[in-house]
Amino acid sequence: MKRRVISMAMAVMAACFFLSPAGFSIDSANAREYEALKGVKSVNTVFDFRDGKPENALVHLKLVHDTFKDQALKAVSQKPDFVVVFMGPSVMLLSNNREKFSPDEKKQLEEFDGIISAMSKDGVRLEVCLFAVSFFKLDPGSIAPEIKQVDNGWIASLGYQQKDYSLVPVF
Repeated sequence: MKRRVISMAMAVMAACFFLSPAGFSIDSANAREYEALKGVKSVNTVFDFRDGKPENALVHLKLVHDTFKDQALKAVSQKPDFVVVFMGPSVMLLSNNREKFSPDEKKQLEEFDGIISAMSKDGVRLEVCLFAVSFFKLDPGSIAPEIKQVDNGWIASLGYQQKDYSLVPVF
């Protein structure tokens, strides 16, 4: 029952995201509607990305990328500074060894790869925790070169937070 409710909630969220004509984007005139953005001069964010389920992770990654490009953020910060640190089970999605995934999941992961590439080109920094890579017995060489490999994702996340990056969990 609980699993069905979660699946239904994810389906509704995905439908809103994919069926909305502009996704979740907002034009700069609507940036004034964000009380939280008043007085903000820059946007520095680290995403603690641990979602290891291809379908959910794909929706979350698209949302991170769309948020980076959102006009509401551009209105207060010409170039938001986003870092995505992949930790825990999410690292399995980054490996090009996809034998354990179903055909549908492999298709979602191909789209995931495309978003990773686009994010990198747009200036979003991407990092992967080698502790998690080792834990899940993955070959670090199987991970795309645009994703920087760091020994410990927690240390990376802590460092960014000490530099006043806001933490956004993606579980």
